[in-house]
Amino acid sequence: MTDIGPDSFLRRDQAAKALTAAGYPVSPATLATKACRGAGPRFRLFGRVPLYRWGDLLEWAENKLSPPVSSTSEVRKSLPLVLKSSK
Repeated sequence: MTDIGPDSFLRRDQAAKALTAAGYPVSPATLATKACRGAGPRFRLFGRVPLYRWGDLLEWAENKLSPPVSSTSEVRKSLPLVLKSSK
């Protein structure tokens, strides 16, 4: 699935497989939940079928990455304050 162009449209199951193959493990169920609750990648509807543009999927996945760190102690420092306080 590496030959997908940025403007290619993918169904939800194809989108999850393509993201996972690109190194961003996500399931179709997660994409469905995010589509209902928000905070997921942008999509369009073709009738009742959600279609995700590959470029939008990659942008969403890349924005979910933390900044580069060299130790696990740095990860906590890079998290938003909301996540730090929830234990």
